[in-house]
Amino acid sequence: MLPVDLPDTVRDALLAPLVDHHCHGVRRDDLSRAQFELLINAGGCPAPPGTTHFDAPIGAAIRRWCAPVLDLEPHTAPAVYLARRAELGADEVNRRLLRAAGVGAFLVDTGMEGAELLTAAELARHGDAAANEVVSIEQIEHDVAEMAQLALDYMDSLAEELTARAARAVGMATVIGYRCGLDFDPSRPSRGAVIAAANRRLSDPKEPLTDPILLRYLLWTAVDVARERGLPVQFHAGFGDPDHGFHPGPQRTDPARMTTFVKALQPIGVPVVLLHCYPFHRQAAYLAGVFPHVYVDVGLALTYSAAGSARIMDELLELVPFHKQLFGSGCHGVAETGHLGALYFRRALAATLKSRLDAGEWSAADAARVAHMIGSGNARRVYRL
Repeated sequence: MLPVDLPDTVRDALLAPLVDHHCHGVRRDDLSRAQFELLINAGGCPAPPGTTHFDAPIGAAIRRWCAPVLDLEPHTAPAVYLARRAELGADEVNRRLLRAAGVGAFLVDTGMEGAELLTAAELARHGDAAANEVVSIEQIEHDVAEMAQLALDYMDSLAEELTARAARAVGMATVIGYRCGLDFDPSRPSRGAVIAAANRRLSDPKEPLTDPILLRYLLWTAVDVARERGLPVQFHAGFGDPDHGFHPGPQRTDPARMTTFVKALQPIGVPVVLLHCYPFHRQAAYLAGVFPHVYVDVGLALTYSAAGSARIMDELLELVPFHKQLFGSGCHGVAETGHLGALYFRRALAATLKSRLDAGEWSAADAARVAHMIGSGNARRVYRL
């Protein structure tokens, strides 16, 4: 699995069970080719006529690395791969691929809930691992908006529900960057502005929340809960999980744009975890290097860049402190993304560690310690596992 020769201590650290601090459920049902291809494309859109999403780095990676897990030869044709997937059935495919990932604990973002997706408990059972919930604050807001009758009921229920869900969770997550951009106004909105916006929201509560005022109010309410419970808050940034087709523009998901908000959270002690971040992983590394409460991963950028993932990992480690980086697969939709997330994380980190060892910059003990921290130790500390 690892692309380079390494000292045994380093190899053992890389192959040890991971803590996947950011993942979602995967489909429990059998999928058509069209359904499967939608789920291996981060944009969630069909390939142009006459083309296929298998002709992408992730598609080649599935054929190379997932095929053998399903008892197929590497580089098998997409049609053969999908036929074998259908033959085995979704339950067996999920079990094989999730266990092949070598994950010891899944921290599951529940923002993509649905009857067709495995729950956190089911994900754990299929992967032979532990599981904890990371609360999606926008999903809670959506549930509250559908039930509330008045703006004041909405505001009270939002705080109550966030508090109740946080009591059972290890973290909170927001997609504010995808809904309105990370260049949002970092201040708390006024009560009057929130009431007016809530009244507008309750007139059409079924739609995903995009109002910047309510998104800021939701975020600050979640921060208050996170501070009280001692929880980190995850922020989706850069190239990341699909979110109802929202695309505010790439520059607006640059985490450097929320620097003022990050500064505001430092004195109140709420950890900020930046997810995915590509192509802004260097900006994320800068924030993690400057602010003591900021952590970072490159998430599904490793899965989707596949054979190019080592370069991204190397660029992230140019500056980010080793105790500030986390492993997160960004797994969603199909178990292939969980397996590949773990595989390319290990391969990319192995290549990066090898270069430093060969240059005499690090000792084998240094490399093994860094692999352990990033693979599981940092997540266990940040999320208090």
